[in-house]
Amino acid sequence: RFMGEQHTFIAKLIHWLFIPLYVYGIFKQVDDISQLEDNTLLIFEVIFASVFLVIVLMRFFYMRRFDNFKGAQVPVHKIHRLIGKTVHIGMYLCLILLPLSGLIIAGLFSRGIEDGPLQDAALTIHEIAADMSYVLIAVHISAAIYSRIKGEGVWSAMVPILKEDEPSTNPIVQKIAHFENQIYNKIEEILPKKQE
Repeated sequence: RFMGEQHTFIAKLIHWLFIPLYVYGIFKQVDDISQLEDNTLLIFEVIFASVFLVIVLMRFFYMRRFDNFKGAQVPVHKIHRLIGKTVHIGMYLCLILLPLSGLIIAGLFSRGIEDGPLQDAALTIHEIAADMSYVLIAVHISAAIYSRIKGEGVWSAMVPILKEDEPSTNPIVQKIAHFENQIYNKIEEILPKKQE
């Protein structure tokens, strides 16, 4: 098995404990803003959103010290690194905007602003952040599974099961990985070069 660099216990704990918190937040979300007339629900939503926001910020500031491809046992193209970093930043942005916009919605509602441009803007941001979080998390999970199939070692740095033994020797997987790297090379050629 790969003996690559592992994420810390705290990094793994934050990563895996955050998942049920996110899933719970999605399933218990308020369907209609008028439900916030229930003061108990309003208080609960404010507390949940505040805790969620604090945890996301803690996770962001803790995890940013680690490379997105920690544990990789094969070279990772710099365009691949850029894409991975972009997806991670996008996820964090969505996961910060979700509770933040929820708190704004609750704050406006508690001041009697149930509709109008401010509430509409907050609701729109909340909905876009939620939808984008689904997409980016799906991309993140798909990329993790793809990395596991290629046997890069990144999966083993964070996931406690189905550890990689070595890079895949499957000819189809190798052909796909080669094609992927050719695409990254083409993208790199198109991008403007940094001035030395």
